[in-house]
Amino acid sequence: MADGTAHPPVLGAEIDHYWLVQRMAKATGVDLVRAMDAGVLDHSHWADIVTRCRGCQWAEGCDHWLATPSEDTRALPEPCLNRDRLAGLKDKLRDI
Repeated sequence: MADGTAHPPVLGAEIDHYWLVQRMAKATGVDLVRAMDAGVLDHSHWADIVTRCRGCQWAEGCDHWLATPSEDTRALPEPCLNRDRLAGLKDKLRDI
């Protein structure tokens, strides 16, 4: 900033990003309920994923990507800030 003070990033609406993460997980074959049941995803980790999504600058692109019809699950898109986290959950579930 011109005055030398840092301002925190503006976060998107929590409920909107909650649903974006839900839709992203479904579109990419990440079973969040199974992850919770298996103990590989806890409430704190889930909250971190949603908060990270809230700070993402690709939210409009994400919404557009998710709205594109697909018959099959897809690979996690490169611009997704939670790409590694969701891929990690998917890998852990595959190992169970």
